[in-house]
Amino acid sequence: MVSMHTSPLAQPGSGDAGGLNVYVVALARELAARGTQVEIFTRATSSAHPEVSRLGDGVLVRHVPAGPYEGLLKEELPGQMCAFAAGVMRVEARQPQGWYDVVHSHYWLSGQVGWLAAERWGVPLVHSAHTLARVKNAHLAAGDAPEPHGRIIGEQQVVDAADALVANTATEAEDLVEHYGADPSVVHVAPPGVDLETFHPGPQAEARRDLDLPADAVVLLFAGRVQPLKGADVLVRAAAHLLRAEPALRARLTVAVVGGASGSGLERPRGLDELAASLGLVDVPGARDVVLFAPPAPRAELARWFRAADVVAVPSHSESFGLVALEAQACGAAVAASRVGGLVTAVDDGVSGVLVDGHDPQRWAAVLRSLVADPGRRAALGAGGRAHAERFGWAATADAVEKAYACAAADHRR
Repeated sequence: MVSMHTSPLAQPGSGDAGGLNVYVVALARELAARGTQVEIFTRATSSAHPEVSRLGDGVLVRHVPAGPYEGLLKEELPGQMCAFAAGVMRVEARQPQGWYDVVHSHYWLSGQVGWLAAERWGVPLVHSAHTLARVKNAHLAAGDAPEPHGRIIGEQQVVDAADALVANTATEAEDLVEHYGADPSVVHVAPPGVDLETFHPGPQAEARRDLDLPADAVVLLFAGRVQPLKGADVLVRAAAHLLRAEPALRARLTVAVVGGASGSGLERPRGLDELAASLGLVDVPGARDVVLFAPPAPRAELARWFRAADVVAVPSHSESFGLVALEAQACGAAVAASRVGGLVTAVDDGVSGVLVDGHDPQRWAAVLRSLVADPGRRAALGAGGRAHAERFGWAATADAVEKAYACAAADHRR
């Protein structure tokens, strides 16, 4: 596997680490449990990283030096693809002939390197886009910069070169065909799974005690990377509208933002703080802060946040899947999510959560207000969410990916 721009060892919710990282780790471990040896190539971002780390039985992570360890933005990585590819080639040159059977690249930067490696080694290329520039550009948040044309060209090249394409949802599969002219016969759908042992329901009071949250608080939660694409600002603005409608709620309302600045959000890392202050949600003399900022949380702690929340908001402008929504549902949390992309698959509207059209903060405030006022409905959505999440296991993901590998190998031989 190739995951050039983000390490599978990175903490999701910070930098460029997110659902892709979770996907790569979980899939690699599931494949290894079935007897497949998996080696993940990623760019070294610290001199402290060993050349090779073991992620578990049958899974190795290879850190390839390519450019400076720190301070290199994802948008600058195309300039390091040659150095990274050379490092990958050097590793393969030390192995017995025919060591690798399949190259599976994740994200378009990795696809460019994977394309070269697969051709050099005479093996099939399987590619997972995870996000697509043309789709993201069609659903930009206000003020967000569009993905560059160079990325669109790079994605198109990888789509054309791949022996198989793995999409997270049927919607993403349609996007590959419609926007990139992908051959439908090489597109396979493999929805991400969820770790049902880590993400499980539990007592809300206990989770709030562990997180030092008031037992009687009304908790609205955003978890993920803080950047315009993810729409955390929509939740903050909606909270302001909610308090205008119900001023008495101020004494109990907590809007928790768990995550770190990422992507275009790095240009204004305190932008969300400043927005909250301008709306009177923090730093008001004599009043408690409504918005609470917390750093990216390890998986077990993130599950506690989900269990502590009354509503988990996923107001993204674009999502290839929306793994946070599925993890929250697995914890029995009521979810409100944008009706975009993969979230339509991740959330069963009206059964496991509520899908919201658009990103108008007033509309979001109305949805959140209705959920806050109806504990019975939240409980029903929580139960439905857990049942919905149980349909998504990593074993099923691995089944679909293994089928993609087999089809790619057969087509490659022909």
